[in-house]
Amino acid sequence: MAVLPIRLFGDPVLSEPAGPVSSIDGKTSRFAHDMAETMYEAPGVGLAATQVDVHERVITIDVSESRDELRVFINPEILWASDEHKVWDEGCLSVPDIYDKVDRPARVRVRALNEKGDTFELEADDLLAVCIQHEMDHLMGKVFVEYLSPLKQTRIRSKLKKHQRDAAPHR
Repeated sequence: MAVLPIRLFGDPVLSEPAGPVSSIDGKTSRFAHDMAETMYEAPGVGLAATQVDVHERVITIDVSESRDELRVFINPEILWASDEHKVWDEGCLSVPDIYDKVDRPARVRVRALNEKGDTFELEADDLLAVCIQHEMDHLMGKVFVEYLSPLKQTRIRSKLKKHQRDAAPHR
């Protein structure tokens, strides 16, 4: 298992859409578990392969308080989204320490493969529904801050650049 480097907002790799996983094997399973380890270490509740510069449709999610309900979604697709919407305060491992409100469907039904290659469907609401939609946005090359105003996006980019400068070793 390995902790993978997470790309930050502004990195062009986050804008690249992910392609489907063509076959599921031991490599896919190891990668999903590396993603999970990365997500837990960060710490976060979800991670998309795009965030670690792998452009395949793989997502890991664990919204449990106990951090022991890992879900792996390979080639996920949303089959249905409710007309009812809910506004959530979202954050992202690619946009550290930034949170803002995003309006999304309150419930979704998703179909995906698990790390063994078995198809499953899941209807989700609350945080799990938000997380699925948020991570699927990553697979399409979209970061949650792109739902915000251009002014907020500019402020977030500036804040991240300052954070990176402050974190860089001084010479």
